[in-house]
Amino acid sequence: MDLKRALSGQYRAGLTMLRQCIERCPEDVWESGVHPRTFWRIAYHALFYTHFYLQVSEETFQPWEKHRQFVPSLWGEGESLPPVVPPYSRAELLDYLGYVYDGVDEWLERMDLDSPESGFHWYRLPKLDHQILNVRHLQGHVGQLQEILYAHGVDLDWVALGK
Repeated sequence: MDLKRALSGQYRAGLTMLRQCIERCPEDVWESGVHPRTFWRIAYHALFYTHFYLQVSEETFQPWEKHRQFVPSLWGEGESLPPVVPPYSRAELLDYLGYVYDGVDEWLERMDLDSPESGFHWYRLPKLDHQILNVRHLQGHVGQLQEILYAHGVDLDWVALGK
């Protein structure tokens, strides 16, 4: 089995479902939620960490050109996170999503999935396990956003395999 192909398909499926969340989110829901867990910020968090952990290591990560400090965090350590003004727009997040989606195969190709290290010192697990964890993280937040949308009468289509 080609593990990189399988991971690519699952990353792309999760990102396709995240795209649906972003595209179908009603305007009045985009900034809703209790700071810092607003709809748009949860979507950005999912995108940022998908992008971040698709890298070989923290040192090889190049942030998105419109990245802003503290935005990926959904909780603060020791003090509350500052509000983000203005929030990212739907168009900006769709642009970032496209960037991540387009980079999946290239980033996976650079990885040694047999490495005993994740490439991130705070995750003490093998690289393949870390990639599976990253897909789970993405889908967990897609589910979180999906529940918010369901509560507002918006449904998503299930995507089993991305292309």
